[in-house]
Amino acid sequence: MKRRTFIQNTAMLSAGLWASKFSMASNAQEFPTVRVSPNERHFSSEAIEQAIQEFQRQVGDKELVWLFGNCFPNTLDTTVYPEDKDGKPYTYVITGDIDAMWLRDSCAQVWPYLPFMAADKSLQRLVAGLVNKQSQCINIDPYANAFYNDPTKVGEWGSDHTDMKPGIHERKWEIDSLCYAVRLAYAYWKATEDTSPFGKEWVTAQRNILKTFKEQQRKDSLGPYRFERTTARGSDTLQVDGYGYPVNPVGLICSSFRPSDDATVFSFLIPSNLFAVVSLRQSAEMLAHLANEQALATEMLDLANEVENAVKEYGIVDHPMHGRIYAYEVDGFGSYMMMDDANVPSLLSLPYLGAVDVNDPIYQRTRAYVLSENNPFFFKGSAAEGIGGPHIGRDMIWPMAITMRGLTAINDAEIKSCIETLKNTHGDTGFMHESFHKDDPKRFTRKWFAWANTLFGEFLWKTYKEKPYLLK
Repeated sequence: MKRRTFIQNTAMLSAGLWASKFSMASNAQEFPTVRVSPNERHFSSEAIEQAIQEFQRQVGDKELVWLFGNCFPNTLDTTVYPEDKDGKPYTYVITGDIDAMWLRDSCAQVWPYLPFMAADKSLQRLVAGLVNKQSQCINIDPYANAFYNDPTKVGEWGSDHTDMKPGIHERKWEIDSLCYAVRLAYAYWKATEDTSPFGKEWVTAQRNILKTFKEQQRKDSLGPYRFERTTARGSDTLQVDGYGYPVNPVGLICSSFRPSDDATVFSFLIPSNLFAVVSLRQSAEMLAHLANEQALATEMLDLANEVENAVKEYGIVDHPMHGRIYAYEVDGFGSYMMMDDANVPSLLSLPYLGAVDVNDPIYQRTRAYVLSENNPFFFKGSAAEGIGGPHIGRDMIWPMAITMRGLTAINDAEIKSCIETLKNTHGDTGFMHESFHKDDPKRFTRKWFAWANTLFGEFLWKTYKEKPYLLK
């Protein structure tokens, strides 16, 4: 199903009607069973089930207990398709309501489960399978952002004006798609010391990542990627002959699309470039230690340093109220876009991704900016306040951004406020959504969005482990 069509079909009134059957649940403190039944779950992890039971025993807030039990396992319950090919695991992970695997979403969906792998080898194998699947997909086309499990399938975007191949759902070039694959692989290796996913297929994927990043610095040419779509929605296509608006080749990497799948205005997307710096260094460490690819590792490190220096020179601007802060997008000529988007990587999420220190003054000033009404996509209503974005539009707050605010907060009151806001805005469904209206949580988009669910579970589990008193 088309993402945009789904949004139109489930947003606003229809979403409210779907949620209404649970409308008395919160008020009556009686919480219906909304998690799929055990016999319908795609994958069951004993370690995750034990975590849910522990949370139930230790946390007194019954609504939070209910939400955690629904949301945290949602990726495993409903979106994973593990399989073995010649003894090697491969795991296909859909986003939820769309039968396609986004490189970004799939990595983010399983990320919260990594600490549980040591207690559950079947869960470890499932994650290893996703690392393998990511490498396989990148080697099909490093410019594609979403894939099918069927390598022969031609989908709804097969007519896009770009170099589409069978098996690709969508070919929107987004830096973060490749970064997420590195992030997952690196964290898997560090958690398990298992080297089995890091053979020839993985090394080839790293070469393709480096090649693609360098091509999109656009130093010598526009590069091989262009994209146009026949659409009435301007953010679903690239302007100026399918390459986007011109950039000055200053060392930054072009990202034609944001992690929201919306086109960038200025192609140097700063959160994604900072994410790339982290990923390049992680890839270099793995290449040097696991594959003895010293020359390739050095190229990765050189590019990381170049991008980092370019961000410092071109990606930090003077805001009239907030001082020196990160811009969202720049073009290298002096133009820049001031905003933040709910989707990760965002400016807000930079410490979560390991891209900046949470106490860094530039980040803290940037954070103050993006969480203020000076950010054009920060919405404040009678139900909640939070960051949205152009993808859904005005007045629609994304739970993901509220969760990320909590995950990057250093103040107990702010963390607790984020939890309370999320508890009060699930629209009586027991799950997180893509977005909801700032004045009415029952007007939401996407009732089945696994990334938002699992990320919320990660937030609650982190709070329970580190600051359990906030869940009282």
